Amino acid sequence: MTLMVVLAALVGGCVVYEPVYVPSSSYGSSYDCVWNSALGAAEDAGVKITSADRATGTLRGVTSASDVTILVISQADGKTRVEFSSKGPKGADADLNERFTGFYNRRMGR
Repeated sequence: MTLMVVLAALVGGCVVYEPVYVPSSSYGSSYDCVWNSALGAAEDAGVKITSADRATGTLRGVTSASDVTILVISQADGKTRVEFSSKGPKGADADLNERFTGFYNRRMGR
């Protein structure tokens, strides 16, 4: 009985956060075009790039409130996928994903 009370108290104090879905994009454009567009769009969106590894397709950067990771991934079907994620205090840079996506689409001619 005491064990159940202790377990109930522990479980009641746990907070579970749902993961935030950040849509990825998949395009038939060349890797170089997608890489350059992602890099430029990040800078346009206010991301200061701290590392860029073209071989692994990984861009890392920061804004005043967030750490940013952008992955450019070549897929088996010949398309290139872009994944954008950011971590920071809740509510900070709330429109960062939308800014990046808008700048990226413009650079890709969309």
